[in-house]
Amino acid sequence: MRSVYKVLAYVLAAEVVIQAMAMVYAVAGQGRWVMEGGVLDKAVLESREHVFPEVLGYTIHGVNGAIVIPLLALLLLVFSFFAKVPGAVKWAAIVFLLVVVQATLGIGGHSIPFLGALHGLNALLLFSAALYTGLRVRRLTAAPVAESPERVATRI
Repeated sequence: MRSVYKVLAYVLAAEVVIQAMAMVYAVAGQGRWVMEGGVLDKAVLESREHVFPEVLGYTIHGVNGAIVIPLLALLLLVFSFFAKVPGAVKWAAIVFLLVVVQATLGIGGHSIPFLGALHGLNALLLFSAALYTGLRVRRLTAAPVAESPERVATRI
């Protein structure tokens, strides 16, 4: 169970990286499309057409953020009860809470753009918490280093 818990934590951290990459890919593609004469207006947004290939980044970001990451965070929380790692439930709950905040900020950012800035900041917190959660397992399960008997403190 520890391994599953650790892998889920690392996968969550990787998913946050994928989210950032997908958004930058989409925004960069949209910027290039506009520079080449494309016009982005309400009609384009409502048409749901793929007017530039990088629009796929928005789709990836939406699916990951709305389905994949929340599901992984929920699984992490469930497995934390069986992982037998000190603090596992606490850190899985922190990650889960950050995912809930992230989704709320992402949805709210469509109405209040400032929440988009907080969405980016919270993504960094979520990445850090997920990575730390995985690293904790590694540190806590590593075998302690035994002192060699030759090392004896002597007075000089």
